Amino acid sequence: MAYTLFIDGKEGATGLHLFERLASRNDVTLLHIAEDKRKDTATRRALINESDITVLCLPDEAARESVSLCTNSNTRIIDASTAHRTSATWTYGFPELSPVFRKSIASSKRVAVPGCYASGFNAICYPLVTQLVMPRDYPVVCSAVSGYSGAGKKAIAQYENAVRDSTLDSPRLYALTQQHKHLPEMQKVSALDFPPVFIPYICDYFSGMTVTVPLHARLLARKVNVRTIHEIFAAHYRGCNFITVAPLADNDTLYEQFIAANTLLGTNNMCLFVYGNDERILVTAQFDNLGKGASGAAVQCMNIMLGIDERTGLV
Repeated sequence: MAYTLFIDGKEGATGLHLFERLASRNDVTLLHIAEDKRKDTATRRALINESDITVLCLPDEAARESVSLCTNSNTRIIDASTAHRTSATWTYGFPELSPVFRKSIASSKRVAVPGCYASGFNAICYPLVTQLVMPRDYPVVCSAVSGYSGAGKKAIAQYENAVRDSTLDSPRLYALTQQHKHLPEMQKVSALDFPPVFIPYICDYFSGMTVTVPLHARLLARKVNVRTIHEIFAAHYRGCNFITVAPLADNDTLYEQFIAANTLLGTNNMCLFVYGNDERILVTAQFDNLGKGASGAAVQCMNIMLGIDERTGLV
């Protein structure tokens, strides 16, 4: 059986990558919209209601408008924007966090794809909070680096312009007012009492991301060390198709080791690293911000919603 799918907002980075991931599949029929009709409300309404699944790759307000256009009770919507990630009536699309998340995605009519930074953050903090290692009022700090593709079409054009400002050659810290749009879902999904201090950098490479959360062992709710933290993550994500936990490395190996942000490009994979020492522990999530952090996650959720192998069309 071929399912019909409409991508509303195919022109952005997430929409284009989603289209590329789905174009060669024979179990999905893509509904196309003419270029001159991309913003035509009547045409979009018709395609949304004709589809089995519509994926929204739009700015927040446009995504909310598209949802309002859906009157077919059988149409299921996957939203890749920020608009519905903390909504009580939408399912958060991160199946590996727990069987409850996975079951909810399978049955839901409305699924919100996690933000890229939030994917790495929640992959780290959710197990620690739910397993009573990290207190809910822990003063969480999160640092992250991302390729410029995650910043949207305007930023991509700036970075790829042959004549550009020299500051783009350097990593650039942003979200200086601590109001980044991913913070609400980072706090809510991981059940924290307070949002983290967030330190994101956009860098001069196309895609790939690392998200790091440092832990002070003395402030945690249970006595732990590097090995026990590693065991918690290994157990939590055991058997997952797309999340792996790197083996512990000894200190001599770690001294020479680097964790690059761009080694999982084109995949839906995420790798977690645990390192540091028994007083100060670091946990890093490494993944593609256009994969597990965007279009790959959308395809994975779609597969689960359709009741097919979640790995279909993904690497």
